[in-house]
Amino acid sequence: MYLNKVFLYGNLTRDPEVRSLPSGGSVASFGIATNRTYKDKMGAKQEQTEFHNVVVFGKLAEIIAQYAKKGRPLFVEGRLQTRSWDDKESGKKQYRTEIVMDNFQFGADGGRGAGGAPSASAPAPEAAGGSEDIKYPDEEINLDDIPF
Repeated sequence: MYLNKVFLYGNLTRDPEVRSLPSGGSVASFGIATNRTYKDKMGAKQEQTEFHNVVVFGKLAEIIAQYAKKGRPLFVEGRLQTRSWDDKESGKKQYRTEIVMDNFQFGADGGRGAGGAPSASAPAPEAAGGSEDIKYPDEEINLDDIPF
């Protein structure tokens, strides 16, 4: 069995750019930056930033284009894909590896996007019948009262 699965959590490096496909569907592309902190041979703390290209199709492309903005944290789930083309100017074959996004969640603001948009993988609390603020009981919970 083979596996091609990517999980990224980082900040958008640019606003998503949405385009229409000849089939009528939508495609959005954007970048995400991730950071890695480590200690070098001398024990000094170092930080390395990686930049990732992400593409998404269909309804998720429209949601991302509407709510995701540069600088916002985003959790992306998807797969790696490398595409190639012949560069007409140089005559050389060009390659680009991208993450094709399957799912996402907005980060750091409780899973809600700009303007209150819910994440793509979890319904908004209002839609699930809950409320924005969770109210916990004041009294102790008795384990004998739990039915399972």
